[in-house]
Amino acid sequence: MKYLVVIEPTPTGFSSYSPDLPGCVATGGTQEEVEQNMREAVLFHIEGLKLEGFSVPQPASTPVYVDIAA
Repeated sequence: MKYLVVIEPTPTGFSSYSPDLPGCVATGGTQEEVEQNMREAVLFHIEGLKLEGFSVPQPASTPVYVDIAA
């Protein structure tokens, strides 16, 4: 499965979250680090949902960029 992950710069590095997995977040000093940390966080999050008997949300978010003429 492929989950959309949003990565945002912060004053100290990067943070990330997945709109399809509420509460699943990660941080890192570089974009590569936050991507790897988010992969691990998604796996951990899904394992936790399964262990607690919750259903795993299917990926549903779609990225879209909107061009705005300024």
